[in-house]
Amino acid sequence: MRIQRLLTVLPLLWVCISAFAQLRLPAFFGDHMVLQRQQPISVWGWANPGEKVTVMLERVSATARADKGGRWRVQLPAQEAGGPYTLTVKGNTTLTLNDVWMGDVWLCSGQSNMEWTVAQSMNPAEEIAAANYPTIRHFKVKRTVASLPQDDVQGSGWNPATPEHVGQFTGVGYFFARHLQKELNVPIGLLNASWGGTHVETWTSREAFAGDPEFGGMIARINGGFIDSVKRARDDAFNRMLQDLQEQIARNSDMQQWSAAAYAASDWTAIKVPGYWEQQKLPGLDGVVWVRSGFELTAAQTGAATLHLGRIDDMDITWVNGIKVGESDQHSVVRKYSLPAGLLKPGINTIAIRIEDTGGNGGFSGKSDELYIAFADGSRVSLAGTWKHRVEKIGPTAAAGAMGPNEFPTLLFNGMVHPLIPYGIKGAIWYQGESNAGRAFQYRKAFPLMINDWRRRWGQGDFPFYFVQLATFFAGSGGNKNSGNEWAELREAQTLTLSLPQTGMAVTTDVGNPTDIHPANKQEVGRRLALQALQKTYGQTNLLASGPVLQKTVFDNNRAVLQFNHAGSGLTTTDRYGYLYGFEIAGSDQQWHFARAWIEGNTVLVQSDKVSAPVAVRYNWTDNAEAGNLFNKEGLPAAPFRTDNWKRSTEGKRFME
Repeated sequence: MRIQRLLTVLPLLWVCISAFAQLRLPAFFGDHMVLQRQQPISVWGWANPGEKVTVMLERVSATARADKGGRWRVQLPAQEAGGPYTLTVKGNTTLTLNDVWMGDVWLCSGQSNMEWTVAQSMNPAEEIAAANYPTIRHFKVKRTVASLPQDDVQGSGWNPATPEHVGQFTGVGYFFARHLQKELNVPIGLLNASWGGTHVETWTSREAFAGDPEFGGMIARINGGFIDSVKRARDDAFNRMLQDLQEQIARNSDMQQWSAAAYAASDWTAIKVPGYWEQQKLPGLDGVVWVRSGFELTAAQTGAATLHLGRIDDMDITWVNGIKVGESDQHSVVRKYSLPAGLLKPGINTIAIRIEDTGGNGGFSGKSDELYIAFADGSRVSLAGTWKHRVEKIGPTAAAGAMGPNEFPTLLFNGMVHPLIPYGIKGAIWYQGESNAGRAFQYRKAFPLMINDWRRRWGQGDFPFYFVQLATFFAGSGGNKNSGNEWAELREAQTLTLSLPQTGMAVTTDVGNPTDIHPANKQEVGRRLALQALQKTYGQTNLLASGPVLQKTVFDNNRAVLQFNHAGSGLTTTDRYGYLYGFEIAGSDQQWHFARAWIEGNTVLVQSDKVSAPVAVRYNWTDNAEAGNLFNKEGLPAAPFRTDNWKRSTEGKRFME
């Protein structure tokens, strides 16, 4: 009898426990969060179907009932800046969120330069120790790929800008927030949804693509079911590859000889260098891979030389003819190793490289013309081509069929942006574009499409959207001034995006690093974004937020006369003798020539003896744009530009075509 009674009670008890366990909020509602001031406050979550839920924030409250799917949402009236407050959500159970502040929330998104942390920025120890801004709060959205829109995210929780936590904040976002708070004295929340190396298309919704003539045909061919079927097939292929590799690794008894000059590597597998191995023979593999190649030299090429390998992701140890010549543990550093006299020999020489990849892509990330041996007389021997490879070890982060964020459109919008809507925000800051440089001309459409998509979905009108123009970096596409330049064309596409309302751009060509795609000076980048926000969002109209912007060009006989907006207190140059650099001029033959340029009053004059009748002028039109030195006296650099509309090298290059 007791057993029967217990069997009757247990299901009822389970129902009660379930009912009292289902009230929940999205992950980004939590202790220490910042809610957007001066606009209605949306709070939502999940409960049992039909459950009554009441949300209270200090003296205001709102009530809703969960729908059939268990979803509920309320809207509290707008509040002014302040705190700390308590937010209480009461249904069958009660959730209490403490230390909640009203302030301004900024969405921080893009690729690695937005993801780059305070700990990776300039002067990290000093910045972390000095972080005493407890009402600047940061929430990091966990990297998530999804084929369909998600309802929630995983994340770090909200953390204050104190020495304990600030090192893991987005550097650009933190320095932006710090400058704003010093000026405004309001709490600032940073929602950090960023992922290094990502395309703009992965941050845009399916519906936006479907309604756009440029991308509609592309998105029609792709749907969630198709993406999932691709992933299942990749899972199967990865598992088969893993099994084969494990059997091969078990046979690696001669591994200690792999760096030797005489080692034959006869049973190794061919691989193209440069290139990532994930995109060739080893999709999804993290771990250690060796590559070997041979190169032939003449007797005249056996003196001292320099080995150039471009960038290797992540770490390498390199041997030439069995002698270790260098190593690096920095994936962003260009490999350049000295080869002493006597190391090279006439005939066939060997190179062996042990590469360790700890996550993401692995292998050579540079271009073919970056792999060579250079000799004292200026001659080179190329090392690009077919090498051989063998796997030494499979790393713990190797992912079975892992789907990267760039493989299909919408994946990061679905996983990292859609769940945040409609959390109230003041606006967004964005640092991305490097990964779209090869399709720079199409970025003119793709980038505004994403901005308009986000604005429509948030339903807050044209909220402020401020972005960083690509910094200086030698990407290898700017050696010939008459050939196309992908990074210059991407910067141009970014500049054209300023035609959208409530946008602003921070020009950073002067604070980049030609040899590092992740320049450390995130402080100045954040400050320049903050200048845009202070002027355009917060009404500090007397503040100068931009460097000189080309307004008008007049061709006067053999020279160009340029007039600029945003000259501030006047045009100036950082050169101590007053010289301007970075200007080029062309005639109707469309051939560009380096030009002399100088400041006269509020104009810049540009001239070249090689162009008698100029029709076009350009400035800082190169990937490594550090030479350009036109500023206003407030210290802000002029944006790169060109006046012609001649064909760009990236025209016709389209996403997934």
